[in-house]
Amino acid sequence: MAKTDIIIHDKKDNVGVVVIEKITPDQDCSCWIMENDGSVTIKSKNEIPLGHKIAMVDFKEGDTILKYGHDIGKVVKPIKKGEHVHVHNVKTKKW
Repeated sequence: MAKTDIIIHDKKDNVGVVVIEKITPDQDCSCWIMENDGSVTIKSKNEIPLGHKIAMVDFKEGDTILKYGHDIGKVVKPIKKGEHVHVHNVKTKKW
């Protein structure tokens, strides 16, 4: 199996977590799905640091981000598959 660049915790998740120092733009990334020991690949669109999220699908404003199989926030600015998902484009639904 290829080196893991991204971990997806639950097969329902629509974001993955970077587990290497950083992902660079246009990098072909190997993703491990913990729940079922599956794997997928994705091409990054921007640099994403360790511990940050990458979009596994295209999102439009108002969409829900799923991580660990749970709702962790809503999209406030469109995000393309392979882009950095962080505070600049996602907000909590709590306030």
